Amino acid sequence: MFDIGIQELIIIFIVALLVFGPKRLPEVGRTLGQWIGELRSSIQSAKAQMESEFEVTRRASEDFPRQKPENDDMKSDSGPGVQGPEKEEEK
Repeated sequence: MFDIGIQELIIIFIVALLVFGPKRLPEVGRTLGQWIGELRSSIQSAKAQMESEFEVTRRASEDFPRQKPENDDMKSDSGPGVQGPEKEEEK
């Protein structure tokens, strides 16, 4: 996921040690670990819900028979929503 090497981890640890101090660092690490665990479970739950929704949609689309597309070449362009040139009326 992240391409972090040993050197980057050491720098992150030193900065965290300087910012939080040696007494609070284990507490911060524990809290961060809990947040990451909750985030992972939330993402997994959302992913499972989306996959089930996609499966329901896919099954519903398979239930409908496919219709042949109508030949639009034979139809005129005067269907709903298409208006021809307007004529101005003189008073």
